[in-house]
Amino acid sequence: MESGNIFYATGKRKESVAKVWLMPGDGNITINNRAIDEYFDIRFSKDLLTAPLKLTEKSDIFDVKVTVLGGGKTGQAGAIKHGVAKALVLADPELRGVLKSAGFLTRDARKKERKKFGKKGARASFQFSKR
Repeated sequence: MESGNIFYATGKRKESVAKVWLMPGDGNITINNRAIDEYFDIRFSKDLLTAPLKLTEKSDIFDVKVTVLGGGKTGQAGAIKHGVAKALVLADPELRGVLKSAGFLTRDARKKERKKFGKKGARASFQFSKR
């Protein structure tokens, strides 16, 4: 969805949902009204969500505002990455090929497998005893 110079997209990963707004600016990233360094303490998570901006060399051009819900920190970082990539495509459709080939536009469909009846977990069984 586009509103003037503001581009909105939703990214998902596991149980996390990220609402991402991309607007012209100088590269500030705000997550749930907190700075990126304050929200994510692990460098891997920061690098993961800024990867689409670095790949397309747009990290100095856009400010990113994110509202993210659910899941853990790594899932949230993946959801933000997905949302940022989708918003970049809305901002400049020519970036689609670059982002698609890097795998940033593909939704990671892996989720937690459900527990099965008669078993201890999704795949783990109770200990077998012959006697």
